[in-house]
Amino acid sequence: MNKPVNDAVGATGKTRQLILVWDMPVRVFHWLLVICFAGAWLTSESERLQMIHYAFGYSACLLILIRLVWGLIGTRYARFSQFLNSPKAVLEHFLAMLRGHPHHDVGHNPAGGLVMFALMLLILLIGLTGHLSVKEFLGNFMSEAHEAVASLALAVVILHVAAAIVMSLLERQNLVKSMVNGKKLGMPEQGIRYPQYLLGMVLLFASLYFFYLVLSGVLPSLTQ
Repeated sequence: MNKPVNDAVGATGKTRQLILVWDMPVRVFHWLLVICFAGAWLTSESERLQMIHYAFGYSACLLILIRLVWGLIGTRYARFSQFLNSPKAVLEHFLAMLRGHPHHDVGHNPAGGLVMFALMLLILLIGLTGHLSVKEFLGNFMSEAHEAVASLALAVVILHVAAAIVMSLLERQNLVKSMVNGKKLGMPEQGIRYPQYLLGMVLLFASLYFFYLVLSGVLPSLTQ
């Protein structure tokens, strides 16, 4: 049974509790993507580590493609329909924050969902431009485009991290920790029922295997 959190009271006056919000595939995806993006960035300037760079980059793209599918068929708060909102909703969210009324829904807030989706698209674009630069398509132009998009994605990542810290303070809960244990404050009826541990483990091992395949050169069409 979820343990009540006494200092968090919902709009109805009921005490909110720690409930399961993020399923295991979402959590595995999130932290593997963090590792892949950081690894690709740190190895981007080294010719000696070129294959590792490729492995991190292509693995990030694979994770995004899987996440796009899970965003359509996954659990309640993993679905795009839950957190992708209209520009009007995003604007209203910002205005509410300025008035001192932070977002309290248990899923992604409208701005956070938009930033996350934009980041996924940017990472796919990084992978595409990187692949085309490996194939020497359009010469140096594609290589420069690859670096430019990567820099833009890094800026979005920094914005995402800063927003997570700010929202943790406003909502009085650790949003980074929630992406580790999957739990946030909410009403019991808002929680998801199934954590999907098996699918999370399948995602983890499939990603590691794909990383190995790229690193070992078994997929030369991606790296030559």
